[in-house]
Amino acid sequence: MLHIFFGDMGDRPDAIFNTSVYFNNTYKDGWITKPLSKEIIKAVDKSEVIDERTIMSPVFGNMSPKKLSGGVKTLLLIDNDSSKIFNASTCGDNCAEWILRIAENKAAQKKKVVINLRHLMDFGKGEFRIYIENTNRIVKNMDELVWEAAEFV
Repeated sequence: MLHIFFGDMGDRPDAIFNTSVYFNNTYKDGWITKPLSKEIIKAVDKSEVIDERTIMSPVFGNMSPKKLSGGVKTLLLIDNDSSKIFNASTCGDNCAEWILRIAENKAAQKKKVVINLRHLMDFGKGEFRIYIENTNRIVKNMDELVWEAAEFV
């Protein structure tokens, strides 16, 4: 189950606000060629992974993983570094399904995924289960999420 903390997280050492800079300085080459990473890069950035250090973008041509969008960088961090809480407000709504999928995958591995949101992300019209850290409540759809987030964003 995905866990969300809404709003400013203060000076917590496990909270990463600037995910792009953090990614550029911490990612591992092996992250890029994982099957899920390739799917994310294809779906969100419309780009193809060539190898660990080369991605073919329709906009930039051959590029380094450091040129990936902020959303993709954040998704890859969420998937590969469970020691931190990442600012998922760097992601567009097109990343919401991937965040839920990563959280489900990690839950199967007995790992918890906590993200920080400073805006209301659209997780779609379907049912889901998200734990809101601020209120200690579980929401099951967007209507419930809006009510829980309203005080904090």
